[in-house]
Amino acid sequence: MSRPIRTITAAVAALLLATACNSASTRESSDKAAGSSTRGVTADSIKVGGIVSMTTATGYSKKDTDLGAKARFDRANAEGGVNGRKIDYLGAEDDGQDPARNLAAARELVQRDKVFAISPMSSTTFSGADFLQQEKVPTFGWGTLPSFCGPSYIYGFGGCMVPMPGGTISQTWPEGLKQVMGDAPGKSVAILANDSDAGTFAIRTYKQSFASAGYRVTYAKPSVPAGSVPSDWSAYTKEILRSDGGKAPDAVVSVMQTPYNIGLFTALKRTGYDGVLTDPTDYDPSLLAKSATKQALDGVHVLLSFQPFEQDSADMRQFKQDIGKAAGKDVPLNMHMMTGYMSADLFLAIAEKAGKNLTVASFQKAAGGFSDTGTLVGDRAEPRGQKESFGCGALVQLKEGKYVVSAPFTCYPPIPFK
Repeated sequence: MSRPIRTITAAVAALLLATACNSASTRESSDKAAGSSTRGVTADSIKVGGIVSMTTATGYSKKDTDLGAKARFDRANAEGGVNGRKIDYLGAEDDGQDPARNLAAARELVQRDKVFAISPMSSTTFSGADFLQQEKVPTFGWGTLPSFCGPSYIYGFGGCMVPMPGGTISQTWPEGLKQVMGDAPGKSVAILANDSDAGTFAIRTYKQSFASAGYRVTYAKPSVPAGSVPSDWSAYTKEILRSDGGKAPDAVVSVMQTPYNIGLFTALKRTGYDGVLTDPTDYDPSLLAKSATKQALDGVHVLLSFQPFEQDSADMRQFKQDIGKAAGKDVPLNMHMMTGYMSADLFLAIAEKAGKNLTVASFQKAAGGFSDTGTLVGDRAEPRGQKESFGCGALVQLKEGKYVVSAPFTCYPPIPFK
């Protein structure tokens, strides 16, 4: 359950600080009495909190990430916890997709709530990364930001999705599209992203990724304002539709959030564009509730870094069961739930390996030699995942109001990132 960040007066701040100090002293005394001096760890519990963009200026929300994490932690607790300790999940702080609030939420969870780990961390801004690394807080989320690539205490549940030089790039997207478009040689693609750090890294990454797979990248720009959705997309569509020697590319790749994709794809369709449309965001059955949204996204191929919900496997059946229990009813599934679920799952797997004597040092040692296979995100390994993605994924297409698998879940060899 989220706790909004409050604006308080100096007097109230002083009072809360004193109260927090007293509470912290009580908690620390309790922890030591229970035989543990590790932040957030007692004899029978491990305290974990999350940071999620639940509210944003564009209306885009990742709130179900919190539900996904809760579902996985609930099952772990029902099965006896981790080496005898239950997960005390505090829920997720809402950072509002604001850098200042992201850092403030990280500080509150560590300094006030004394969490052992942050899981999940799901936002387009991760300004709290340096603080969490400095404070040695194991942190788990979807590795779509540069902060998930390199720092020793920060883990992407699918590995590092936006690698730095010396790392690698997953080829799931361009290789999956070959199953949709046919062989890549001669096929042209245009790539569009937001004017932000994340957008710049995305363009750099996917430009190299698609070119390496044999596509001709005729357009690649991080030019769409990140703070507000354009009301007029004509400037972007004109450039895109003339990018391949004066004609339209075979595919348009959008590395943006749903509100932007709806605007871009709608504008492209109105021009008569009939090429392939694809993005890594719009796998969410709740989007189908609105006819305009469903129409805008119809035919779009969505990149997934996990098994599609339509795939029948034991792990997927377990995921659906866990989500239903946590929600208290059947709910439409979405990728945000999977983000929270698999962030929690990777944390739990490493914590289990760390053993009964859980400390940050023992956790990091366990992570240093961690690997497993056949998960909802494929084969996992650390610390490799802090430099490269696990290389697995699928494509689904929204077709006549339903998602269908257009490229099955497969693992592809990554390529070096330059």
